[in-house]
Amino acid sequence: MSENQNIPAIEMRGVDVGAIHDLGLMVIEEVNWTVAPGEFWVVAGRQNSGKSDFLMTTAGLMAPLKGSYKFFGNETQLFDESRLADRLRLGFVFETPKLFHHLTIAENIALPLRYHRNLSDEAVNRETQTLLELMELTPFADNVPTYVSANWLKRAALARALILKPEVLLLDNPLGGLDARHSRWWLHFLDELCRGHEWPGKRPMTVAATTDDLRPWRNDARRFALLKDKQFSPLGSWNEVAAADEPVVKELLAASLEATI
Repeated sequence: MSENQNIPAIEMRGVDVGAIHDLGLMVIEEVNWTVAPGEFWVVAGRQNSGKSDFLMTTAGLMAPLKGSYKFFGNETQLFDESRLADRLRLGFVFETPKLFHHLTIAENIALPLRYHRNLSDEAVNRETQTLLELMELTPFADNVPTYVSANWLKRAALARALILKPEVLLLDNPLGGLDARHSRWWLHFLDELCRGHEWPGKRPMTVAATTDDLRPWRNDARRFALLKDKQFSPLGSWNEVAAADEPVVKELLAASLEATI
């Protein structure tokens, strides 16, 4: 976790977000958002509301069109090579796994370690094996992605994002396309990471995820926000979400509210 707990992990002031496929097109305007270290945020919105664009900007993969974005107090536009140390404090999981199909699952997970850490093969293999076991991926370790189902590929992408033990984890629609059993696993595991999982040394991790379905995310420990009509609106706790009069929120809560964990 950050050395100074008074410094937000993420702080946006007046940020305009551009589109992934047209960087000059503004899709979200005047974002004001503060995320304290160790918080768990869920950013909800309809499809095409700009959730992926927003998360890519938060990850430093796209520069804000305007405004101030600070990552642990450091002004950030893009995480280029000069900002490598900061970039490695953040893990990102895309909506689709984006694994390398010529590498095995184990090799995909190990890749950031081999690229960014000067470790022996033995140390890399040891760290990779730990994550394979934690993600229940050991049976697929030597398979290439083509022969692994989508549920398990998403876990492999999560393992790859976690292998460097980041302080912040961003996830774009992580429950999308998962069956009920895998969704429950993800919700439980992400909560454990936020509280301080034993694997990275019980250090609480800052987590932010996007979704177009609020129902599975019911939990009083999480914070919520809504993307609608190019606006980013913090909603507060789950109780405030459930009581909101906003039509889009009600739409995203349309089915019966059942806790999944």
